[in-house]
Amino acid sequence: MLVDNTFGVLSRVAGLFSRRGYNIDSLTVGETADPRYSRMTVVVSGDEQILDQIVKQLGKLIDVVDIKTLKEGESVNRELVMIKVRAEAKDRQGINAICDIFRAKVVDVAKDSMIIELTGDQSKLKAFLELMNDYEILELARTGITGLSRGAEDVRYL
Repeated sequence: MLVDNTFGVLSRVAGLFSRRGYNIDSLTVGETADPRYSRMTVVVSGDEQILDQIVKQLGKLIDVVDIKTLKEGESVNRELVMIKVRAEAKDRQGINAICDIFRAKVVDVAKDSMIIELTGDQSKLKAFLELMNDYEILELARTGITGLSRGAEDVRYL
């Protein structure tokens, strides 16, 4: 969704979902190249009828400028995960090998831990996290999915 970058817009969108009893699986929001607008990526589950209803309800909100449904194969979706693992000296080589395979980036090293950053689609992140379960995961943070449609055909210039 493209929304006005105004106070309370996130609350109004989240409130719509809450009032209708819809669950938000993932939500990311950020300012666009034009600071008057923010892009919201909302991931929801449901059948076609529920998804159509959500789009119609969101379209009624005054702050919502444009809505796109990002379909698999027609869009690029990514998520960022940061994971802090216990990493004694003996573990670091194995952790670095996994990071290299997934093109993950070590962003912090302490005496007894490492923080790793990885960006990718959900299947990549899931596979990485499964391998990291062999180590003690101390903390984990995920951004949620964000995405854009492929090509320039449906870009909305305001």
